[in-house]
Amino acid sequence: MTILDIDVKYTAVATAENGRDGRVASDDGKLDVVVNPPKEMGGSGAGTNPEQLFAAGYSACFQGALGVVARKENVDISGSTVTAKVGIGSNGNGGFGLEVALSAHIPNVDEATALDLLEKAHQVCPYSNATRGNIKVDLAVV
Repeated sequence: MTILDIDVKYTAVATAENGRDGRVASDDGKLDVVVNPPKEMGGSGAGTNPEQLFAAGYSACFQGALGVVARKENVDISGSTVTAKVGIGSNGNGGFGLEVALSAHIPNVDEATALDLLEKAHQVCPYSNATRGNIKVDLAVV
């Protein structure tokens, strides 16, 4: 796999304190959240967690990519939603891994068209491009 140079238009900056059981904040102050491991992983579950933040970012980014593809295909996706489910667990090598399930609801579009749009958005989305070949990502129309 070749690493591609990109023409960077924006760089997000965030800093974590105390890892998965602390705080994460962006340099511009727009994001400042307490993070705690979920109860399922032995934590308090009191704050958000990195997987929720990743799910939020991936779903928003994928929805944007879906819009880009839909405009190119001249398909109306108004009222659509994208949900990302991010799972974390042991990878069998002593570490941890992620998996993602992306589901989209696209009203007024038949299932075949919706699935075609999802496949094309998966090629456009920066999160999909970053994770491709590294983690399992499932696409579904709901």
